[in-house]
Amino acid sequence: MSEPQPSTRILFRRLWSEHIRQYWPILAVAVALMSLEGAAIGAFAWLVRPLFDTLFTSGSMDGVTWVALAVGGLFLLRATAGFLQRILVVGVGLKVVTGLQARLVQHLLSLDMRFFQDNAPGALIERVRGDTQALQSVSSAVLMSLGRDSVTLASLLTVMLVTDWRWTLFALVGIPLLILPLLAVQAFIRRTAYRARIAASRLSTRLDEMFHGVQTIKLNRLEASEHRRFRDEIRLFLRPSIQAQIGVAANPAMVDIIAALGFVAVLYIGGQDIIDGEKTLGEFMSFFTALGLLFEPLRRLSSIAGQLQTASASLERIYSVFGAAPTILSPGTPRPLAPGDIRFDAVEFAYDDAPVLRKLSFTAKADETTALVGASGAGKTTVFALLTRLIDPQSGRVEIGGVSVEDLDLEQLRDTIAVVGQETALFDESIAANIQMGDLTADREAVEQAAQNASVDDFADLLPDRLDTAVGPRGSALSGGQRQRVAIARAMLKSAPILLLDEPTSALDAQSEKLVGAALDRLAESRTTIVIAHRLSTIRAAHKIVVMEAGRVVEEGTHDELLARSGAYARLYQLQISGEE
Repeated sequence: MSEPQPSTRILFRRLWSEHIRQYWPILAVAVALMSLEGAAIGAFAWLVRPLFDTLFTSGSMDGVTWVALAVGGLFLLRATAGFLQRILVVGVGLKVVTGLQARLVQHLLSLDMRFFQDNAPGALIERVRGDTQALQSVSSAVLMSLGRDSVTLASLLTVMLVTDWRWTLFALVGIPLLILPLLAVQAFIRRTAYRARIAASRLSTRLDEMFHGVQTIKLNRLEASEHRRFRDEIRLFLRPSIQAQIGVAANPAMVDIIAALGFVAVLYIGGQDIIDGEKTLGEFMSFFTALGLLFEPLRRLSSIAGQLQTASASLERIYSVFGAAPTILSPGTPRPLAPGDIRFDAVEFAYDDAPVLRKLSFTAKADETTALVGASGAGKTTVFALLTRLIDPQSGRVEIGGVSVEDLDLEQLRDTIAVVGQETALFDESIAANIQMGDLTADREAVEQAAQNASVDDFADLLPDRLDTAVGPRGSALSGGQRQRVAIARAMLKSAPILLLDEPTSALDAQSEKLVGAALDRLAESRTTIVIAHRLSTIRAAHKIVVMEAGRVVEEGTHDELLARSGAYARLYQLQISGEE
């Protein structure tokens, strides 16, 4: 927060140019309707004068009909204009907000993985939903108030000035005294509203983690603890939220104080003028009606400043996301991707100040299976992230077919690689839809073939809707082995020449491991495959095994060759064998 906050004007000018301006014809009609709605109030105040001077003082009902019709027509016009302009403004507001949400999600999906490591899912959901919806509700109210109440204010002031400029001056003499207090209140609202939006993000993050970890919460009897933590977050949210509302409420309250002074002044001065015969009762009542009606739109307009600060806090948070730019991009002139060996040459990578890879060098031959083994933290998963360019190394080169991955088109690179990991990312859709994510252009026959090749149909055929059965949130309706087979079917459908397997059977039982292992063997055929494995028994048939320690390669060879050397691999293997006995 050390950077200066952008001004409200700059934020809303950007919002106008990027999202609202395209709807200007609709807004122009809405503003015209607002003008009719506002002008009707001024016309009503003006009609009060002949009502008293011509009709009531004469003691005759002559002319009452036309005045009654005029007043009724004004209110009918006001009701119709108000109804139509609200529909138009709210409709535009919803279109702007949904468009902003869509653009925000599109931008978020373009950002690097580091951004998502630094920003919790709940906080990002609050940016996309909470901040944009807060902006929509405030902006619609502000636009309607500005359009309608500005015209209402102008028409009522016209009635007052035409009646008596001296009375108008005395009625409004206290308004300049509001300027400094209102400016102070606006700054206060901006600060507290921004803190409230941050607290709302923490609330969303807390809920996201709570619901995703509900099994852990129940198994460890953490319900009461999690409830206390959430209650503490609510308290942190309530304080700035209430403070912001106090600031918003202070604006019309200050206007009411000034209004009281104006009413008292006009009663004394106007009353004396009527007694002296300088003004008629109709003029006084017309002026007093206009003055009475004036302060309500003035109160709403004074609240706009506070509402704009609240909206600015949300808008500032939204545009801070747009300010984040991806750093991993395709080169301006990408080189063609040719199949070949995968090579890591003196690659170094660190997360902040924590080194992960240290001059890592190895080669995975084309159309062969290369296994990476080593203790947790050796940097094996980082190898996959570098190869797919989820991250880039600080130094060294990662090559495919002799071409650095940084010189390749990013989309083409990722189309060339299929990944099956430990934690399968399934979406709350059907099994078939999750498989089809490997190739969105694939037809149903290709999806079913992939399901058959990955042994998905073994369990899908037993489900009520077969492949059209929903997998549940994060695939919760399926077992671990079933989720892995769906992921393998997805990779099979993608039919990429490079296959990355990250511990795909580590959490499976023996039966599931056998089924998944058979599917993986079919998937790896005629592909350049790199597999991360902790169970060394699963990689005996690998063409080459690369042993890593602390981000470096310490051994390379086949299973038998490495056992014969009695080095790091042999020690790992003996530890696993003894642990299984």
